[in-house]
Amino acid sequence: MTEFTPWLSLLGGGLIGLAAVLLMAFHGRIAGMTGILSGLVPPFSHDWGWRAAFLLGAIAAPALIVTLMGYPIPFDSPTPSAWLVPGGLIVGVGVYFGSGCTSGHGVCGLARLSPRSLVATLTFMASTAATVFVVRHLLGGL
Repeated sequence: MTEFTPWLSLLGGGLIGLAAVLLMAFHGRIAGMTGILSGLVPPFSHDWGWRAAFLLGAIAAPALIVTLMGYPIPFDSPTPSAWLVPGGLIVGVGVYFGSGCTSGHGVCGLARLSPRSLVATLTFMASTAATVFVVRHLLGGL
């Protein structure tokens, strides 16, 4: 069962949107996490500094909120660990062929009214819905 947290989700979404707007305003860059991360993998991008700072903030901010607010974020996955690595690789292949991820297309691309991002985001959502249906209803909720 998934826990419904509308206020925390709204706050998190607002912070993601704010980060995307600030990155575009101050650096003229799209806040696609995969693109940002790829600039930190050798051969390093010439603008690795802001990329490292952005990712550090994306990791440090939730840790700070947990520390200050005392709100625990449990991590318990019903998915067997042996499935996580192949699943991550499949997502990586999709990001590569889709020329971006949900943050780049879904958050930034849709905000810029990009038709390509609309198609990509609809594809992400349809694939997610199909995967959840197959796993929960056809495979017995593994």
